[in-house]
Amino acid sequence: MLKLSLPWQTSAWLTPLITLVISIAVFWLPESISDSLIYDRNAINAGQYWRLLTGHFDHTNLNHMLLNIAGLTMLWALHGDHYRHGIFITVFLVSALACSIGIYLFDPQMLRYVGLSGVLHGIFVFGAIADIRTGDKTGYLLLLGVSGKILYEQTVGASSEMEEMIGANVAVDAHLYGALGGVIAAFLLAMVIKHQEKPD
Repeated sequence: MLKLSLPWQTSAWLTPLITLVISIAVFWLPESISDSLIYDRNAINAGQYWRLLTGHFDHTNLNHMLLNIAGLTMLWALHGDHYRHGIFITVFLVSALACSIGIYLFDPQMLRYVGLSGVLHGIFVFGAIADIRTGDKTGYLLLLGVSGKILYEQTVGASSEMEEMIGANVAVDAHLYGALGGVIAAFLLAMVIKHQEKPD
């Protein structure tokens, strides 16, 4: 939602802030501990399934973390009015799992993955759909924009400048899977709202 006022209500900023704080804390953990959190295909195969979620909180370097924190802050400013604690947590979890499971099933060559960018794409898509549901037509533009970005990445790839900045290859498929998670989360929320509105 394009607006001049920021969403300062607690329900809008608390869970994004917690996400931000966890990301910063994980980044500064000793490597021996953070290595037990990242998405690692071999470790997941060995039963360490928590990595499907915790890997999104770690980052390759400081630039990578700052970029994702900036993205999270932008999404709060843009769509925070749609957030409630349970809604944000649900969108985060669905997007994170969609991203990790998508990588696991369809990108077997990707052995390790870290970062919030896939989840952020899911949160962005969810927010754009929420805009549309509430009658804000800018949601269509946002949805078109993120779809164009993902299509570009799928056909052309990520910029070399971005890869140099974060010190790793940009996992463009993670953006796709995370965005699909945002669509799934929006659909689930719509089903919950429809059920709640159904007369007894």
